[in-house]
Amino acid sequence: MQESAYFNEYYPITGVWDEMYENNGIRSHYSKVIEYLSRESSDDLTRKEELAKRLFMSQGITFTVYSSGEGIEKIFPFDIIPRIITADEWCFVEKGIKQRLRALNLFLKDIYNNQFIVKDGKVPIDIIYSCPHFLREMYRLDVPYDIYVHIAGIDLIRDYDGTFYVLEDNLRTPSGVSYMLENREITKRLFPDLLPHCGVRSVMEYPSILYKNLLSLSPRQISNPTIVLLSPGIYNSAYFEHTTLARLMGVELVEGRDLVVKDQKVYMKTTVGLQQVDVIYRRVDDEFLDPLVFNPSSILGVAGIMGAYRKGNVAIVNAIGNGVADDKAIYVYVPEMIKYYLGEEPILKNVPTYQLGNDDEREHVFANINKMVVKKTNESGGYGMLMGHASSEEEIDKYKKEILKAPRNFIAQPTISLSAAPCYIQGALHPRRIDLRPYALVGPDGIEIVPGGLTRVALKEGSLVVNSSQGGGSKDTWVLA
Repeated sequence: MQESAYFNEYYPITGVWDEMYENNGIRSHYSKVIEYLSRESSDDLTRKEELAKRLFMSQGITFTVYSSGEGIEKIFPFDIIPRIITADEWCFVEKGIKQRLRALNLFLKDIYNNQFIVKDGKVPIDIIYSCPHFLREMYRLDVPYDIYVHIAGIDLIRDYDGTFYVLEDNLRTPSGVSYMLENREITKRLFPDLLPHCGVRSVMEYPSILYKNLLSLSPRQISNPTIVLLSPGIYNSAYFEHTTLARLMGVELVEGRDLVVKDQKVYMKTTVGLQQVDVIYRRVDDEFLDPLVFNPSSILGVAGIMGAYRKGNVAIVNAIGNGVADDKAIYVYVPEMIKYYLGEEPILKNVPTYQLGNDDEREHVFANINKMVVKKTNESGGYGMLMGHASSEEEIDKYKKEILKAPRNFIAQPTISLSAAPCYIQGALHPRRIDLRPYALVGPDGIEIVPGGLTRVALKEGSLVVNSSQGGGSKDTWVLA
């Protein structure tokens, strides 16, 4: 096989699982892509990279970074070299995610009803009740088909030996799926012949599967239920995604001011009067959803929506109160949930995790903090983390004092190396660390996972932080048939 100079000069990171390279050279599932790219000069690939940037800019594919109180619009960085997953690897991941979501849905139903898992001593009650996302307003509230998690983005990483681990369960309003879809569209433009040649499975059915599931949740048995996507508005960092999904599903994009509650039913304001709403795919966080129940100063939600929800007159996706299941302090107990509710051994492993509310575990973490990643249990986007190996003694001491003020609010994990994949940077291929967020859709007919997901990339050399808000980017994810 002909290899151009930029492949010959690719140097994998020592001690890190490389998605493309192994000891004997290129992994077989990357061979067709390498053969194709080897026929392209670095000038050709650079032109494709520039075209991708122009396409992202012209289509408004951006995210917002908040700095010094100001929102700054940025193009979501995109790497043109795809991340490739074999059919067997995907089958394993898919089974593991489905198993995990079945258990997490059963946990949410249990914790808001009989709390058997607490009574049987599998999850401590104080961990539940101290979680800010455990909402007593959801107690004994019936949700359609007992589905709490309709949409999940499960963050996966691979360690030095290629083992998949679950890093986080995102069960509230998971974001990023529009980037998965747009990454695929851009790749089709850049490499139109390569996807069918490699037998890459499609991710483009995501909006139609989601729409089908939303339709099935309508409390009114009518032929054409009204579905809306509730967005916080144009200043939200994921607003591009809200507009994209509403357009692809053919549903109305609304803000809180567009809805009103009358007689415990939700209505949308239209030019011809009020129209009853049956299903709300909300991208507004729990605490801002109903100012009569949660944050009274919120202008993002709808006054009275919880009353309509409790009456069963409107379905809300994802269910309210899901945050108790993706709290990082609860994450520790997910393997136990799988055994308890399903009677099965977990397929996907958790990253070993220390709860800093436990005195012995906190002492161990403090003694080994240079080898740890310490996280706040309810932060996201890469914020509020301490990377022990990359922090100064002063930063560590300051963080320890924060931990001691409220130890329950922190967990620690050993630094996982994260696998690496080739990225096209300044005319050459370089390994950069990656993770993977597959998206699962749960409906009355079961769990469907589109074959792919969002591969996020730590574009800074040596970095382990893949979040876009922290300098990360993304690449197309190919699952082979």
